[in-house]
Amino acid sequence: MLGFPKRLFWGYVAIALFMAGDGFELAFLSKYLVDLGFTAVEASTVFTVYGLVAALSAWASGVLAEVYGPTRIMRIGAFAWISLHVLFLSLGIGLTNLPLILIFYGLRAIAYPLFIYAFVVRIAQAVPRDRLASAMGWYWAMYSIGIGCIGTYLPSFTIPAIGYFGTLWLSVGWVAAAGIAVWFGLPATPEEEKGPPIPIDRRLRELGRGATILAENRSIAIAAIVRVICNLTLFGFPVIMPLYLTSAQVGFTMSEWLRIWGAMFFVTIFTNIAWGWIGDRFGWIRQMRWFGCLGTAGATLAFYYIPAHFGANMALMLLAAAWLGIGVSAFVPMGAIFPAMAPDHRGAAISAHNLAAGLSNFGGPLIATISLPLVGFEGVCWVYAILYVLGAVLTVFIKVDQPGVTSPRVSPKPTDIAFAKGITA
Repeated sequence: MLGFPKRLFWGYVAIALFMAGDGFELAFLSKYLVDLGFTAVEASTVFTVYGLVAALSAWASGVLAEVYGPTRIMRIGAFAWISLHVLFLSLGIGLTNLPLILIFYGLRAIAYPLFIYAFVVRIAQAVPRDRLASAMGWYWAMYSIGIGCIGTYLPSFTIPAIGYFGTLWLSVGWVAAAGIAVWFGLPATPEEEKGPPIPIDRRLRELGRGATILAENRSIAIAAIVRVICNLTLFGFPVIMPLYLTSAQVGFTMSEWLRIWGAMFFVTIFTNIAWGWIGDRFGWIRQMRWFGCLGTAGATLAFYYIPAHFGANMALMLLAAAWLGIGVSAFVPMGAIFPAMAPDHRGAAISAHNLAAGLSNFGGPLIATISLPLVGFEGVCWVYAILYVLGAVLTVFIKVDQPGVTSPRVSPKPTDIAFAKGITA
């Protein structure tokens, strides 16, 4: 069914459940922190620290999953997330203590990449290259269902009922369910079950290669820059838009903002799958350039100028949200491009991808933190838009063998089939 790997079903379910729990606070935490008495810059700093730690963890997650097994790393990630989230709520938010919030929310950022990016390695191990973008499309669809639909729409109803703090506690149950799905539903890889232990020196070399491959492979380095750019609004907008759209200048309520942001993710459920299928047949780079970079640049500006000129117009903002969803989901082939550029070092290539993804998590809030006091909400949106245009230019210099473009769609090698047998559809 459109490239869905059926044997990895429970892994995909786990991603949706995990991102629901992890994403509960994404669209309202900055507003909640301001309501608790912190400044907008302090709230943005919390997200920036989270992104920096997530970037470092993301870099290591690909190689750790390749060396120790993705299923094992996903289990560790779920347990660590729950433990650190409880500390974040009870000692950080509970005591309204900014240093403790930074410490425990920052440490929790270690667990998030371990869970979600370990599964990216699992997909890359199990799915033939000419179906990889389609499989990644399903991955990002589950991601969107979790963080966007459940993680955004549910708080829009629970916040009026039990408040911000009570809604944050609901996250624990969702992440616990994700851990259970992995533990009982996702079979271990052959290497995890009976493979020989990997010597420590090789483990360290592979971990280091996740960074050095950026210097060794020019196309991977350029793709990494584009990967950083592609999700800047995804992580930057939840920091600034709750403050901008709920301001007296615009007039949306918090629940309305959450539904606007949830609508964007709802669109991506379908466009992630569609772009994965299209990319595997008509080329990965072109859709990223025209629909991903340039499309998202336009949608980014629309998020500022529509409410600036039309006020709290829900219909127009839902159109802007759909536009943004179509744009950001066009980057789905990123998960296929990196391992395709370094097939002999998939773990290192995926770690480079994950590092770039984590830096996007870091860069989105960082741009807001630096730019907001200087140029305001409008200026922040222009910074994001200009970077997307830069990303479009950089895609011209990415060289990768693309199914349907630089090479015909071919059947997987016998070795790939042997490895994937019993794992994928």
